[in-house]
Amino acid sequence: MTLHVTNSLSGEREAFEPRDPDSVLLYYCGLTVYDPPHLGHGRAWVHVDTMHRWLEHLGYDVSHVENFTDVNEKIVSKIGIDGADEDAVARHHIQGTIEDMRSLNCLRADVYPRVSEHVPEIIDLVGSLIDRGHAYESNGSVYFDVTSFEAYGDLSNQDPAEMEAQGADDERAEKRHPADFALWKAGAVAPEDANQHRPEDAEPLTDPAGQTWESPWSEGRPGWHVECSAMSMAHLDDSIDIHVGGQDLVFPHHENEIAQSEAATGEQFARYWLHVGLLETEGEKMSSSLGNYWTVRDAVDELGGNVVRTFLLSTSYSNRATLSDETLAEARERWDRLQRGYERAVATADSADAYTKVVDDDLRDAVDESRKSFTDAMNDDFNTRRALSALLELVSAVNRHLDDRDRYDYRGLRRAIETLEEFGGGVLGLGLADGEDGSDLAGDLVELVLDVRERERAAGNYERADELRDELEALGVEVQDTDDGPSYRL
Repeated sequence: MTLHVTNSLSGEREAFEPRDPDSVLLYYCGLTVYDPPHLGHGRAWVHVDTMHRWLEHLGYDVSHVENFTDVNEKIVSKIGIDGADEDAVARHHIQGTIEDMRSLNCLRADVYPRVSEHVPEIIDLVGSLIDRGHAYESNGSVYFDVTSFEAYGDLSNQDPAEMEAQGADDERAEKRHPADFALWKAGAVAPEDANQHRPEDAEPLTDPAGQTWESPWSEGRPGWHVECSAMSMAHLDDSIDIHVGGQDLVFPHHENEIAQSEAATGEQFARYWLHVGLLETEGEKMSSSLGNYWTVRDAVDELGGNVVRTFLLSTSYSNRATLSDETLAEARERWDRLQRGYERAVATADSADAYTKVVDDDLRDAVDESRKSFTDAMNDDFNTRRALSALLELVSAVNRHLDDRDRYDYRGLRRAIETLEEFGGGVLGLGLADGEDGSDLAGDLVELVLDVRERERAAGNYERADELRDELEALGVEVQDTDDGPSYRL
């Protein structure tokens, strides 16, 4: 079965045909880094990571780019809280984001470009749009003229004449059409724009803040939408195969990306637009702005990376997912079944009770059926829920084989183990071969040592406390003492 994907641009299920039959160019709209990532962000990471893994499994050479937006008024709103300036705030949250990605066993992207690194490319792109008659300067800012791009609104199925105005109130007097959007904004971030995102208990900002750059139009900052186009073109090509993002980015972000990219190059920006459904909790979208989020770090600390990843994969990427006690319990049960079944198969295959001439046709047929079902599921628009179910069916067949006899089919078990490792580990990214889900255990052990170290310090045994810190650092645990107590990073 050929891979089929649901293309948001056409609204249809389409056979996947990349421009180059041997390679795939994949871009994912990454985070604006002003808060710790939550499980809604983690859901998108894990699904994009699994797409990457499956495409490689199919034999494609995948070029995967995921950006960090490190220039934004929400980042400026955290100045003095998470860092001394916009760059420091962004770096603080980028570091945490990368650690959270690794805790969910996400493969590394080829590059993680940052907006602040690509201002020259952004300025070139804006200049090209002006030269082609698709953008105009107004009071030092530059806006894209949506009336100049005939296909504007195709992705979100909207008529530009009926669209609400884009951008802040102060932009509307500068624009020719209410739906025109900013490519370049003159000046720094106004304090009132930053303060609307600033925590209530923080002292308000009183002066314009944030990074600015010289441009042909003014000293200012890039618009949000143009950033992804410039970074995608810089690291992939003018035209790519797959562009992924959250459903909430269809409009205006992705609609605007298409317009500015295709207006500048004359080429189709992305062949396939895939959108990850939102994660809901108590009937609302999980969101930093709503304050109803569970951070990736807290979830992994409490449940372990494999349970969290299983939860995130238990709903197909294109559907909305629900965080609840029931869905988390299901994920824990699914992970436990997979891990126990895998470990039983390994222990038995490595025992004296596994025989070369013992044949269990039911087990061997179950392996073949699992492989087919898993492949069909992943080729059906990356349906990870069905793919997980295929592996759980295989685990059930393994358990039946082990429960019903005292001599075991070595070849059948070996093939089952390989299937679980190849698909459960290699494609779904679960740590089956790692034994126990060690994220909780490692953290608990570090916390235990830090507790002992604090008691030594309280007793005045500073030399012993320093020895414990040095021993942890020799094991790869970086300890930092803060006013709120010690913290650590693996």
